[in-house]
Amino acid sequence: MDSIWKMLALVASVYSATSAANEIPRMPDGRPDLSGTYDVTTATPVERRSEFGNQRALTSAQVAQLVNRMAAIQERGSAPSDPNRAPPPVGGNVGAYNTFFVDIGSAPFHVDGEFRTSVIVDPANGRKPPMTEAARKRAAKYDRSVFRRDGAWWLESDAPGPFDDPESLTIVDRCLVGRGVPGGPPVLPTIYNNMKRIVQTHDHLMILVEMVHDARIVRLNSEHAPPQVRSWYGDSIGWWEGDTLVVDTTNFNDTPALVGASRELHVVERFKRIDADTLLYSFTVDDPASWSEPWSGEYPWPQTQDRVYEYACHEANYALASMLKAARMLEREAEPNVLTREE
Repeated sequence: MDSIWKMLALVASVYSATSAANEIPRMPDGRPDLSGTYDVTTATPVERRSEFGNQRALTSAQVAQLVNRMAAIQERGSAPSDPNRAPPPVGGNVGAYNTFFVDIGSAPFHVDGEFRTSVIVDPANGRKPPMTEAARKRAAKYDRSVFRRDGAWWLESDAPGPFDDPESLTIVDRCLVGRGVPGGPPVLPTIYNNMKRIVQTHDHLMILVEMVHDARIVRLNSEHAPPQVRSWYGDSIGWWEGDTLVVDTTNFNDTPALVGASRELHVVERFKRIDADTLLYSFTVDDPASWSEPWSGEYPWPQTQDRVYEYACHEANYALASMLKAARMLEREAEPNVLTREE
């Protein structure tokens, strides 16, 4: 237990916001230099667990409990698999990943003297506000429970099926964007591949994201593109307010990377160096077509000497073809004398 508290004390000192201004690296023009590689892995969830209610910070006992729980998860997930184990139950988890392939963090992050219970800080319950009915329908496409339903259940409806063709699958399944919005906006920590690489110039900022090789380009001191120019990640422009870089993103298409969001999505992000080795990242999401009110969050980005490696998932990956093939097989089993949708 003493080692846990030593580690937490070190984390607290690293995330202290009292560093002198001359310790912050700066560009030739005097602006803070945000360049570097950051590992945003954390055991703190994006949304607060409901049992915490409006409790924004963990107690010391709760921090210790979380650290111990994460250590147990790591130990259990790293144990060798029994070669003589029975097959998983029908419809069960096939066990594609153990903890060797994921990185869910070992401790909560620390901001302003608090070990937080969630990334989201507003609303007060640390959770996203209620979604509109239209947003719930958009998000339903990403409900992974459909993969556990028996047979070709989609044939019961005359509506297009979820596995009719590559374009009917989600942009996440097609490896066009990362699961969990690792590239933003807003940028959120996920279960693995949490590395970010920032390259800064006088008039641009590039954020390279390890998950699904996303790269966001922020134009500084610019104007938004015309409203008809839209994309999954929107159009990002930025400006400096003192030592804080403010990034404003609009112009999203009908399927933004943020699940459930609409083309009305507007995200404001702030990047601020709190010391030579840490950024404080904060954001506000405003999308009246998707959520009943805006929601905001913040968390630190610790700098690392590790590298961002290629994440080679792409739209032609074998998993996509396998899902479509499996759907055709289920359709033939359900209606052996009827041509499938594909045919």
